[in-house]
Amino acid sequence: MPDSLIYSPAPYHIISYGVLLGSQVFQTFVGGIVAFRSLPRPQFATLQSAIFPVYFSMQTVLPIILAITLPAERAAIGMVPSSISGVLEPANRFRVLVPLSIMLATAAANLIYLGPVTTQTMKERKHQETRDGKKSYDPPPHSKQMQALNERFSRLHGASSLVNVVSLGAAIWYGFYLAERIS
Repeated sequence: MPDSLIYSPAPYHIISYGVLLGSQVFQTFVGGIVAFRSLPRPQFATLQSAIFPVYFSMQTVLPIILAITLPAERAAIGMVPSSISGVLEPANRFRVLVPLSIMLATAAANLIYLGPVTTQTMKERKHQETRDGKKSYDPPPHSKQMQALNERFSRLHGASSLVNVVSLGAAIWYGFYLAERIS
């Protein structure tokens, strides 16, 4: 490996992108589904409560690393700068700035708000299960409090999942830009 490549942002950029996309695809389509099907619900909830803060933190930090490590690009009339300057370059606004911003905003929304509020609602449901003597996922009827908590959890979980899929879509969009640069 040439010494100059060690100092280039390019390998760090592509590795960061690979970690970002790989973790999104794995958590969304493999890890979460396998855990849900394999573990009893209380253990699944405990596992997801531990994984999501780490996952959402990675999803928040990696778009920032991608912006910082964006390599310069040869253009028809010169060079597009590297790093944040390159991200903000008018030619890169739609193909770089927008997908990185979407990834950052969606991950931050899950990290700062949706994830913690969803986890808190799960804890409230657990306490309500103790009061009601019935699991939140048992067949109805449920107490009014449990019905409200189940509805709140469903809305929050759905919003978090949707935001995650939007982030995954933005990562794939960005991947097409990277592929264009390679070809």
